[in-house]
Amino acid sequence: MGRSDITSSATAAGALEEEAYRLIRSALINGDFTPDSKLSIRGVCAALSLSPMPVRAALRRLVNERALDAKPSGTAVVPRMTRREFSELTAMRLQLEPLALTLAAPHLKPAQFERLDAFVAQHEAARLASDPTGVRQADTGFLFELYRSSGSALLLSFIESLWLRRSPMFWEARWALLGSSLGRAPHRHKEIMDALRQGQPDLARDFLVEEIRNAGEFLLEAMRFREATDW
Repeated sequence: MGRSDITSSATAAGALEEEAYRLIRSALINGDFTPDSKLSIRGVCAALSLSPMPVRAALRRLVNERALDAKPSGTAVVPRMTRREFSELTAMRLQLEPLALTLAAPHLKPAQFERLDAFVAQHEAARLASDPTGVRQADTGFLFELYRSSGSALLLSFIESLWLRRSPMFWEARWALLGSSLGRAPHRHKEIMDALRQGQPDLARDFLVEEIRNAGEFLLEAMRFREATDW
């Protein structure tokens, strides 16, 4: 095999690893897994139609990023946070996500307002239909439409890192959250949109802070957390 063949092979392998990493990471952010889910190489390969080598490398990267845990057997597992870890994650979300909204507000165009409105309508329809998958998709779509509009790739990467740990917990609690959507942990997306249209980004930020804080407090009571000594 010549040098060009080796280089081509390495490039192809790197592309497959990146694809596997992107797909698994996106699934975690979108809430496709719950805490304690096991991600076997065979299962992931079957789901993504990829060969074992890039999947193994992608899982290793996500373990290194602490998006996944590795059991002594080598199995990758979606982590269940301790109560303290979840509180810390919520505290970090309360700093970074409102900042992204504030940075995004001056850059929102009519087309983005239309997409955001569509997510609000999708969320309401899914809530009325008791459809947690639709609620999850609308929630993620709405918030990341805003966060991407901040124009800060670095800030977005930090938020995505938090959501790698946040989303599995929220998906496990989907029925509790759906039942609380008019009570203790309501969404404030419509209020956020009204404030942004009225040129009041600080008010929109306050609504987002309220939403994140209320959901965090609700889940601290509703969720089962890992004890600090568990493994």
